[in-house]
This record gives sequence, C-alpha cells and structure tokens, in this order.
Amino acid sequence: MVSFPRLAFLTFCRPAAPSAFNSVVSKSAIPLAGVLSITAAWRAPGRGVQATPTICEGRTPSSPHRFMTTANSEMSSTGYLNAEDAAALDVELMSTPGFSLEQLMELAGLSVAEAVYAVVPPSSQEDDKKTKILLVCGPGNNGGDGLVAARHLVMFGYEAVVVYPKRSSKEHFVNLVQQCEDVGVPVLDKMPSDASDGGYEAIVDAIFGFSFKGEPREPFATALKQMVDAQKAVSETGGLATKIISVDVPSGWNVDDGDTAGTGFMPDVLVSLTTPKTSSKKFTGRHFVGGRFLPPKLAEKYNVQMPPYPGVSQVMEIF
Repeated sequence: MVSFPRLAFLTFCRPAAPSAFNSVVSKSAIPLAGVLSITAAWRAPGRGVQATPTICEGRTPSSPHRFMTTANSEMSSTGYLNAEDAAALDVELMSTPGFSLEQLMELAGLSVAEAVYAVVPPSSQEDDKKTKILLVCGPGNNGGDGLVAARHLVMFGYEAVVVYPKRSSKEHFVNLVQQCEDVGVPVLDKMPSDASDGGYEAIVDAIFGFSFKGEPREPFATALKQMVDAQKAVSETGGLATKIISVDVPSGWNVDDGDTAGTGFMPDVLVSLTTPKTSSKKFTGRHFVGGRFLPPKLAEKYNVQMPPYPGVSQVMEIF
C-alpha cells in the first residue's frame, strides 16, 4: 500500500474533548470555525490511529494547513508515483470517472493559486500596491494549469502577469488566454525585463509537467535561468528574494530521478498535483499537494492513501 508519510499538524492548539474528536472523525469533516487536527500520527491502514486531537482557534479557510513527516523510514518511503503510473492515473481520471481535461485543469490551477496564497499572502486592502506574481507557462497541460492559476490569483487580490511564449492553438487554451485577459492579466510572449531582478514577489514555474523528457530548450532554458537569478535577487518591494513555485514537477527535472540535466534549478515551493511524484523525494523546499479531487476507487487502485485535506482547502502542505 502506497501512503503519504506520517503527518502532523503544526499550530498552537488547545486539547479537544474526546467526544468532539469522535464526532469529527466519524463524519470525516473538519469544521472551519474550529479546525480539528491530528497532532500525533496519521497511520497506514491496519496500523490504527494514535493521535491527540486538538481544536485550533481562529483558523480561516485561507490559513495554510501544515503537516510534517517523521523520520520513520517505513512511512517516509511511501507516497510517490513514478512517471508511468502518474500518466496512467491521468488517463483513468479522464475515462473511468469521466473528468474532462478542462475540469482537471481548473482544479489543478485552483490548487496552485491556493498554494501561492499560503506562501506569498496578498497585500492588505489598505496597501495600494498589489503583490505581483509572474506565471511562466509552457505549451502543454502544465501551462494550462498556470493560466487557470493566474485568473484565480487576480480574484484573490494579486497582480498577475503571464508569460506564454509557445501558445497552443487548441480551443480550450485559447479560451484560457482570453479568460486571463478578461480579468486584466497581461499575457506576454517573453520574460519581462524585471523578472530576474526582484520585480515580482513570486514566479510560478508552469512550464513542463511529468511528461517532460530530455533537457530544457529555448525559450524555456533562458526562462529557467532567469528564475534562478530571481531567487538570488532582492525584491524592490519587500527586500526579499523572489520565491519560485513549481507546478507538479520542477521544470527540467526528470519526473523519476530529479535534476538529471544538472540545471541546478531548485524551486522554493513545489505544488504536487494529485499525488507527489518520485522526483519530489529530492526536493528540499516547502511542499504542497493538491489532489482532493481523486476518486476513492482510483486512489485505492493506485495505492494512494488520500491525506486529510482540512476544511475547504484544495491543498495541504507536507514535510
């Protein structure tokens, strides 16, 4: 059985009454006003749950939900799909339960936008200058996820800019570009001049997904280099380096083996979609997973034990 690593909720909480714990667990629900979390261990099937329930006061749906792994080798070695299984799962999502590509892309893009919100909160309403996010989108489905995320980020209160050098002529992608432009998102053909010198609080890497093979080619090789440069630069607005957030797999990485091309690209944040891929074992930054849409039958078939997404969140941070 493939399961996620042992997880724990990180926050300051007060103990909950046993009856409250039993009520929530039996209903598989986490109330928004008082988020119930398991702070000890989330165990694999057949091993039971040994947990101390806690009620967390003052949480809101937009608050990041953080979990962590233990050093237990048995548990931490699980929870990943290789390239072959990830591709097969995607095919089944669009056939057996009948998800359309458009549905999955919308869910994925929303998950990415929520992760951005957790990592780089938007400016307050009193601040006239909005938090700027640059989204670099590739020609495939990963790029489509980025286009969807850009639209949601505008709705979340950000200033979003999209770079989309190789546009798809497929109707859905053309519509996604139009949807971005309709909410005021500029869609550029090349990286803006301020991309690598701190002009953006975060850059979303939505270039290549788990089907990528080989080495990055232009214009994306240069875009990746500029992202690395941006990580080292000082932001003009906050005095902080630009955060790089990769969608599903860091672009240029082999989905199974990591940075085999030797690009040196290590994003600050990774948003794994559906479930983490094998290469994410070598990732060292903040790691989110967005796969709440995975039907139980497919989760069972691919031996993926779904993590306990809290409240209305589409993503969960894991350690």
